[in-house]
Amino acid sequence: MTEYSCYFSPRTSLAAVGVYLRQQGMWQAIEDTVKIKQKVMTHTPTDKLLDCLINILAGGEGVVEINPRVRPDRALQTAFGRTACADQSGVSATLNACSEATIMQMREALARIYQRHSQGYGHDYAACYQVLDVDMTGMPAGRQGEGVTKGYFAKQKNQRGRQLGRVCASLYEELVVDRLYSGQRQLGFAWQALVQAAEAVLDLDESCRARTILRVDRGGGTEKDINWLLHRQYHILVKTHSWRRAQKLAASVTEWVVDPYDPGREAGWVQRPFAYVVPTQQIAVRTRQADGAWSEAVLVSTLSPEALRQLVSTTSPLWAVVYAYDLRGGGIETQNRNDKQGLGLTKRNKASFAAQEMLVLLAHLAHNLTIWTRNHLAKTAPTFQQFGIRRLVRDVLQIPGQVQIDPHGHIVQITLNRLHPFAQTFVQAFSSFLARDDLSLNLRQI
Repeated sequence: MTEYSCYFSPRTSLAAVGVYLRQQGMWQAIEDTVKIKQKVMTHTPTDKLLDCLINILAGGEGVVEINPRVRPDRALQTAFGRTACADQSGVSATLNACSEATIMQMREALARIYQRHSQGYGHDYAACYQVLDVDMTGMPAGRQGEGVTKGYFAKQKNQRGRQLGRVCASLYEELVVDRLYSGQRQLGFAWQALVQAAEAVLDLDESCRARTILRVDRGGGTEKDINWLLHRQYHILVKTHSWRRAQKLAASVTEWVVDPYDPGREAGWVQRPFAYVVPTQQIAVRTRQADGAWSEAVLVSTLSPEALRQLVSTTSPLWAVVYAYDLRGGGIETQNRNDKQGLGLTKRNKASFAAQEMLVLLAHLAHNLTIWTRNHLAKTAPTFQQFGIRRLVRDVLQIPGQVQIDPHGHIVQITLNRLHPFAQTFVQAFSSFLARDDLSLNLRQI
């Protein structure tokens, strides 16, 4: 008679995701590509990186949480293909052993994973426009880290840290590119490199770029930067960089229109637009400040009525452009906030620049894996499509239950606590995937 071991896990649903990750060969792509020069005693370097990824998905904010959160959970380790979990000090040593070459390898592996599993890579450019948001977000850190300098950190005066440049496929809430920079760097320095990196991941040729909308804040709004995008055939929705030019262009507006949803904001067509390499629409937007003065900005757009209809439903050509730009707040800015709150993006800090970027790239994979998990759930229950990263990690990936393991270390059954409000939907969404490995996923009161 075969004897099975049964283990309780407070994150049994995450264990099911771990089986799915192995089934799809995602981590195998990293093991095949990433080589870290470090002596192997019990755990390989990529094993320890996997332990770090599991900790991020389990809600651990610091590497130190691997010991209390992942090491005691035998079921969770087995689901991700691990027979044991490395000590947090060993994981930290592996991160410190990462080099620039290691980071390049990790980027290559993540690109391959994205190309195989994402919706963004398979986007139908003939049917609709791809939307890419480019942004930079602050990563506060202690004084001793490499690349840690004073810089701009929103609402944090005299803060030190690094900056994270990102490209997001906003229609799908997927991260395409993450790059770490020193603290004094801003979007104007990095964004062309970010766009080119996204082109490589997405395989954007000229025909695809002509059906891609790039949405960028004022950091990418210099004359040189806008012309560079236009030369590359992108459609753009960009805020101009120079406030002086914005004031001059706004002065040519002959009619200001009040925002129907915000009486403190007005917009108008620029009558004497600045001449870029191709004709553009230019709209001045002014917002009333607390002291009663106006703050002015100018949006530069090449979006056609077709493109605007894809993004917003308003019939006003003027406000369609403004509202389409406002969607950055629900695009990359939301993903930045979600990753900081849900994946602890800014909570894990390493002195080594390469070690810190490896942590960023592991969080990058965790973000996309969480989004893809949500998409599977939403096919069964569409309400899950509204869930952000924080709620997915906190609630959906932490359904308690039991995992049954055979004498050979293979999982044969995963049981979720049927009293959890999301357990039934999770079983309906993932049982067919797990059945491919002769693994049953079911419900029971625990």
